[in-house]
Amino acid sequence: MSTVDIDGLRKHIGRTRVDQDIATATQAAALCLVFGRPQDAPGASDILQPGWHWAYFWAMSPREGLGLDGLPTADAVMPPMPFPRRMFAGSNLTFHQPIRLGEKIRRETELSDLTHRAGASGELIFATTTMRIYGEAGLAMVDERHGVFRQEVPAGAKTVPPKREAPPDGLPWKREVSVDVVTLFRYSAVTFNPHRIHYDRPYATGVEGYPGLVVHGPFSQQCLIDFARDHNPGRVLLSFNMRARAPLFDTAPFTLAGRPGAEGECELWALTPEGTIAMSATARFG
Repeated sequence: MSTVDIDGLRKHIGRTRVDQDIATATQAAALCLVFGRPQDAPGASDILQPGWHWAYFWAMSPREGLGLDGLPTADAVMPPMPFPRRMFAGSNLTFHQPIRLGEKIRRETELSDLTHRAGASGELIFATTTMRIYGEAGLAMVDERHGVFRQEVPAGAKTVPPKREAPPDGLPWKREVSVDVVTLFRYSAVTFNPHRIHYDRPYATGVEGYPGLVVHGPFSQQCLIDFARDHNPGRVLLSFNMRARAPLFDTAPFTLAGRPGAEGECELWALTPEGTIAMSATARFG
């Protein structure tokens, strides 16, 4: 029987926080290097490319405010959770207008929802936060972000793998992506993400029960966003919706796949080395 007081946790829904930053070119240039995209290298007054907002609004917690997993233990909108393991589960991105590098930017973060479920790997709490990011000309984008809190893995146990699902047959777009510890560390650095599952192999395998370092969900999401952009040259990305199904690791390359959909849309997948779905996404262009 669960001891989670979900009604008590849900009383925190509606809590908000406001953060300020500047869309500097330094983080943008770093992301170009991380993802190997010299074509997106920033110049004066260039726009912030879709997905690059992850490099701003760092969670500036002191060392004593970090938990065993490296993440901050306190959050301005999220209540203390009974489960310690945290994972990125997806996001719905809506782009209203571009942010130009050098602009002052503001983010309003609201806790939108909390739900409690039981799965094959134990009890889970799903959290949704809605982030509205403003540039100097007004609302630029909305990021409805989904996360999951999971129970601790018993000592010596392995994380229960999610259900395997195959993608559609005959997908015309394919790209292989290889990651290593340096790439994951650099992405952690530019996004100020201290989660140890991305760079501390003994912790990731020995404490959290993974087979290797975990590829950041936003890293894989950025790969899919860029993949969609490359197959829609000259078009403006209006929205991008992604759901994570299974984690990816640095132990083997993973594959991006996709196909065109209805007018202005495309369907995308990130696939595990075994060919099953790790992420599914849709992108809409104008």
